[in-house]
Amino acid sequence: YWSDLLASLEGQQVILLPPDHPDEDFTGRLQALRRHCGDALSLAVCCRFDGQDRERQERLAAFAAAQGVALVATNDVLYHAPERRILQDVLTCIRHGCSIDSAGFRLQANAERHLKAPDVMARLFARYPEAVARSIEIAARCRFSLDELRYEYPEETKGDSATPQEELVRLTWLGAAKRYPAGIPDKIGTQIAHELALIARLNYAPYFLTVYKIVAFANEKNILCQGRGSAANSVVCYCLGITAANPDEVGLLFERFISEERREPPDIDVDFEHERREEVIQHIYETYTRERAGLAATVIRYQPRSAIRDVGKAMGLSPDLVDRMAKSLWGWGREGITEDQVREAGIDPETDRILLTLNLAVALVGFPRHLSQHVGGFVISQGPLAELVPIENAAMPERTVIQWDKDDIEELGILKVDVLALGMLTCLRKGFDLIERHYGRRMELAGVPRDDKPTYDMICRADTIGVFQIESRAQMSMLPRLKPREYYDLVIQVAIVRPGPIQGDMVHPYLRRRDGIEKETYPKPELEEVLKKTLGVPLFQEQAMKIAIVAAGFTPSESDGLRRAMATFRHAGTIGHFKDKFIGGMVGRGYERDFAERCFSQIQGFGEYGFPESHAASFAILAYASAWVKCHYPAAFAAALLNSQPMGFYASAQIVRDAKDHGVEIRPVDVNYSNWDNLLEATPAHRFALRLGFRQIKGCREEAAKLLADRRGTGYSSLRDLWQRTGLPLRVLELLARADVFGSLGLSRRQALWQIRGLGETPLPLFQYGDSLAKPVDNPPPVEDGIEEDIVVPSLTTGEQVLQDYRMTSLTLRSHPLALLRPQLQPQGLIQAKTLAGLKTGTRVQLAGLVLVRQQPGTASGVIFVTLEDETGIANLIVWPKVKQQYRRALLAARMLGVQGRVQSESNVTHIIAEKLFDHSAMLAGLSSLDDPEVFDQALANANEYRHPLLPSPVHEVECTFPDGRNFR
Repeated sequence: YWSDLLASLEGQQVILLPPDHPDEDFTGRLQALRRHCGDALSLAVCCRFDGQDRERQERLAAFAAAQGVALVATNDVLYHAPERRILQDVLTCIRHGCSIDSAGFRLQANAERHLKAPDVMARLFARYPEAVARSIEIAARCRFSLDELRYEYPEETKGDSATPQEELVRLTWLGAAKRYPAGIPDKIGTQIAHELALIARLNYAPYFLTVYKIVAFANEKNILCQGRGSAANSVVCYCLGITAANPDEVGLLFERFISEERREPPDIDVDFEHERREEVIQHIYETYTRERAGLAATVIRYQPRSAIRDVGKAMGLSPDLVDRMAKSLWGWGREGITEDQVREAGIDPETDRILLTLNLAVALVGFPRHLSQHVGGFVISQGPLAELVPIENAAMPERTVIQWDKDDIEELGILKVDVLALGMLTCLRKGFDLIERHYGRRMELAGVPRDDKPTYDMICRADTIGVFQIESRAQMSMLPRLKPREYYDLVIQVAIVRPGPIQGDMVHPYLRRRDGIEKETYPKPELEEVLKKTLGVPLFQEQAMKIAIVAAGFTPSESDGLRRAMATFRHAGTIGHFKDKFIGGMVGRGYERDFAERCFSQIQGFGEYGFPESHAASFAILAYASAWVKCHYPAAFAAALLNSQPMGFYASAQIVRDAKDHGVEIRPVDVNYSNWDNLLEATPAHRFALRLGFRQIKGCREEAAKLLADRRGTGYSSLRDLWQRTGLPLRVLELLARADVFGSLGLSRRQALWQIRGLGETPLPLFQYGDSLAKPVDNPPPVEDGIEEDIVVPSLTTGEQVLQDYRMTSLTLRSHPLALLRPQLQPQGLIQAKTLAGLKTGTRVQLAGLVLVRQQPGTASGVIFVTLEDETGIANLIVWPKVKQQYRRALLAARMLGVQGRVQSESNVTHIIAEKLFDHSAMLAGLSSLDDPEVFDQALANANEYRHPLLPSPVHEVECTFPDGRNFR
């Protein structure tokens, strides 16, 4: 508000932007500002090059003189160079939601609002040299430094201690006693004392207490949580229960977490169940108030697809044309936008407007698009946050966001607590609850049995669909080669399929040494301690930093500075100094240059992509826990996964299929048995079946599902009985009918739809419907069905049923689509996925399947990995860039993809190297003998209306013939 401005003017330089014709209101505000600012107030004057500049400047000069305010020359800049004016016009159209053809006076009249040289400004304001002098004077006065900002972390409660530091010391040693019940090892005790002393010198004790209290709140509320990232390098964090990764089991490098020389705030990331994280967030707001706590911001920038869409709309292109252009890009469009891609989409890129749209979209990539919330970074202050940084209300209720991003916060030394969401924690919590409810075994994350042989056997078989971190196609390909057999093997497994080791050419040497093919060697004795756990091959960021210390002569802070320089080398350009010092330092100490360069390359990979050993150690705990649940309780694991969606790589259909492969009986969604969530049901064989829940139905609301379950009692006897008890609108009943959930009532999809139409198009007098769900009626009077017994509704074919299943629930418990199409595929020589394992490398094959996953890792040099599924299993494709470009449309658009290529098999891992790709999606549509699944509804809509004597509302009589020749009445 205006009053806020007046109250905040101390020490400010204020430039007021005047209207062309200042009125009394403007004059009053100017005088109010002058009383507060004195000579720190100026009146802006600029050149618009609209033919009115001289008159306007004279008028403003006279006005300024009359008011006793100095003029200041400004340039009202919108872009740095004149040629950017066209891009600015497009941004104006994007901001106003209009096209370039209808923008009118919203656009600037010329291209003069660019940066101008001092001599040009002096010439433009030759009649008012004092205005130019004023701009120089203000610039000289503006000597504010960000160092003047004084951030104060809130004082935490001291508990039973005299100071926060003493309370931290007390809690740490109590936690250490619990972590090491047999006695605290001397090495750990020494490290605890070292860390606590450094925390005291840097005055970080309140920060650690804050994170401790947040974790304690989550534990009290039974919310699964686990710290990750660099906090795993801290024994204090381990003793406080913030992280479950024991630093003694991994490569402890405390300087990666806190450095006295660097004096940067520690960064502790804690993951919480993604469905309950909001409870933690609101607890923080309640504890510190929204005046003192806020989420950090993040700047969302234009990517090629978003740039094409926004620029295309601004340029007046039709929505379908814009959509085709955007979809011609792969993923995030790493390769940028090329004319060939647009031409491939059937669009002529040489058309003037299309070509201009492409060029402008390329120019827009990387621009800030909008300000968004950080995924969970909290800033907490002792005083009001508004005194430090601009704040705003978030789109979500009861949230406040600061307008700085994480880089700004780090630069200013502001402490940040990352309250992050992790779907696997939600899945594990729900899995543990199901195990306790149905198997009578109470589970906690810390109670998962370690070193379980069946679990590791399953992992070595790459039977890891749904398992945290090791479920991707690349990870599953690595598992049979690495063969994890203990916790630290999983730490390596999680981290090895990452850009750092791949770019540094460290993966294959490690595997050869692990298999005994290559001897474990160490260039120098001092490196054996650093590299012993990874067989002499540096795989982790911490190892690379230790190499810099022991082999290249870096200090711990310099080694972390090296990592940070690598992380920003594309922007900061400071990498050369570190590279020369690192390689030169190692060579000077007797190391081979080749080894030194590979080590540096590995640091560069980890610096950019940042997956350290401490991070992998935290994730390996969850990877093992989720694998253990999957191995021993597959039904509970599948139900928990489905109830935690969306998460992971795989859709519900693959999770359900995998559960069936593990012997789990899957039961369909049913109005008499299902709840909102997927649940377990006992079977005569003393096992548990998985009953699918209403959450699997597209468009079904949780409110409706809970109403169905609450009013069910001992079960619904008929569709009319269900309608009377629940009062659900007909549109909801029709949705349920299409999802085929009335099986226990003996009704097929079409039979249920027919009976729903017989209920009447308007509600019975007993019920009142609105946009929301109706209130159920207790003990409604019975109403006779009134449906003719001689009505025969033709059944859907199996193919039609499968298609409807996928449309409504994205999965089917009937035949796999490829099983139905196999009679058409077999004569063409297309094999089944299960036969791949028995083929030799180099065998040419043809295969088709549903596309499950397309991946293009950043280190794959343009290679795309595709996973296909048929009725017998999955097949993995490798698509090289040349093939990708040649068959781009089929690769990106196909739901059912055919491939011709050669088999590549190594270490029990089989791929197909794609040579040709084919889009077979049309074959899926051919499963149905109906041209359109809406035919049934259209037939009902065109039916003859008549009144049945037992029904208060009209019903319809339908007679029609479907395209396949079947008659229907």
